[in-house]
Amino acid sequence: MAMSKYRIGEDPDYVPIGRRLLLLNWTLVLLIAALSGIGFAMLYSAANGSLQPWAERQMMRFAVGAVLMIVIAVTDIRVWLKLAYFSYFVALVLLVGVEIKGDIGMGAQRWINLGFFQLQPSELMKISLVLALARYFHGLTVEDTGRITLLIPPLLMVLAPAALVLRQPDLGTALLLIAGGGVIFWLAGVRMWKFALILGSALAAIPIGWQFLRDYQKNRVLTFLNPENDPLGAGYHITQSKIALGSGGLFGKGFMLGSQSHLNFLPEKQTDFIFTMLGEEFGLVGGLALLALYALVITYGYIIALRCRNQFGRLVAIGVTSTFFLYVFINIAMVMGLIPVVGVPLPLVSYGGTVMMTILVSFGLLMSVSIHRDIRISRQGNDDGRN
Repeated sequence: MAMSKYRIGEDPDYVPIGRRLLLLNWTLVLLIAALSGIGFAMLYSAANGSLQPWAERQMMRFAVGAVLMIVIAVTDIRVWLKLAYFSYFVALVLLVGVEIKGDIGMGAQRWINLGFFQLQPSELMKISLVLALARYFHGLTVEDTGRITLLIPPLLMVLAPAALVLRQPDLGTALLLIAGGGVIFWLAGVRMWKFALILGSALAAIPIGWQFLRDYQKNRVLTFLNPENDPLGAGYHITQSKIALGSGGLFGKGFMLGSQSHLNFLPEKQTDFIFTMLGEEFGLVGGLALLALYALVITYGYIIALRCRNQFGRLVAIGVTSTFFLYVFINIAMVMGLIPVVGVPLPLVSYGGTVMMTILVSFGLLMSVSIHRDIRISRQGNDDGRN
């Protein structure tokens, strides 16, 4: 009688740590490092040739985040499946904590002061929501996704944090949560007519929702429709952004030679409008080069999702990559005046501690999916190989 090649109790899907490090997608790691390096350079330029106050802090955060990213990547993906709901619960509690006693900055209540770090729970929720939705839909069959009653729990998972984030107020992050959740719903097998029904209801509710927007949010929408109406007030940001982008021309004015940014005409140049500063200093060529790096990262993410053999990993990879794509698309479209200004940073380039850590953690999960792509996970979340 033939003997099994595995000992009793031994996990046939176990991958040694050394093997996991070899399977790590080092090309993706280099692309992430390249994007972050561009961010460091632009923050150095934004401070007029100084590492303080932005570039040095961002580099330290990247160093810590990169180590955390690799640790997450080599951790068995089944661990993240087991922690999915717990992480969502923690992020939701932190969002409630912001509502009760959060720090106010730039007119919004979005942060929790930890003493050594300003934590923005809405950023953590972007990862936790992807994990929770991926786990929930991993446990459903294609037929189950057609039952409306089974779609109520994940719908509440999306709407609850989105509502809390809207109260901060942070329209951009709320839209990212809803859009990222919608992508997972669609790829999990939810029919298109249900999306059409929700979209129709949302459009019908716009006149009602308009009444609940803050004055500055209404001004952003009105400014988007007619930015020249108040060029020194509500339209100042986008007007200066367009001037800076246009003045960069084909090859730009040169590193640290951008007049709009260095003469302080361009607001928030280290965060939301950092792509505008890059466009002014390096021109169209520099902007397209940055977009090419983003396109490569996004392509790698979707390839990892397609190669994954378990539903949980596939949905996590798609959710992480789609959220990253939405970050890039919304920020660049915003600074070019294609959509209203909603305050979404450019990932890995804009200054921001929680955003940087969130992005690196999400890429750690993506690479964990890549390393463990051949592991079969049952719909109950066990590792018995039945999928």
